[in-house]
Amino acid sequence: MIDLRHEGGVHVLRLDDGENRFTPDLLDGLSAALDEVTKATGPRALVLTGTGKFFSAGLELDRVIRDGDGLGPYIDRVHGLFARLLTLPMPTVAALNGHVVAAGAMLSLTCDYRVMRADRGYFMLPEVDLGLPFTPGMSALIQSRLPKATAHEAMVTGRRYGGEESVSAGIVHQAVAEPEVVPAAIALAEPLAAKDGDTIAKIRTGMYRPVLDALNLSFTI
Repeated sequence: MIDLRHEGGVHVLRLDDGENRFTPDLLDGLSAALDEVTKATGPRALVLTGTGKFFSAGLELDRVIRDGDGLGPYIDRVHGLFARLLTLPMPTVAALNGHVVAAGAMLSLTCDYRVMRADRGYFMLPEVDLGLPFTPGMSALIQSRLPKATAHEAMVTGRRYGGEESVSAGIVHQAVAEPEVVPAAIALAEPLAAKDGDTIAKIRTGMYRPVLDALNLSFTI
């Protein structure tokens, strides 16, 4: 479900659970892997990627439909993951191997950089078509990490952005052939790994304080 390997100072964390939806088991595995990366000494950077057709499809929709008003602790946990990655004490790069959907797209936005597959896969925020309004924390995250016009279009229309479209829209930094997604992400991360992680975490915390405050609010509907 979670694979963690090291290439010098770059830690490559791969999600390997089908659509990589945020099940409790996947969240547990992510938390444990982030614990391990954070405890590592020496130069550190993180590349976050998926497997197959999906980077991540986000929330476990069966849980959303089934639990209804009881969703609070689950959404709070997802918010906590976003906040943790925003303040992770090292540079971060998302290697988008496939579809990047809903909360999975938000997960990618917590990273400093994004590299996307050019030929297949899309970035999409389909909440408008699912009848699921964004939480204040999710809305703040998206609007802080995307150009204003792109955030508006993505959130209000649910548009699908392919790799090259995502570059033009300011969503990702590079679009490359599928075999080059992870290597390109590692190439971005590697020269940044020697930067002081604690300082990076403090800088991001200051930059994104309103987002972190919104993510730390308990979820209610």
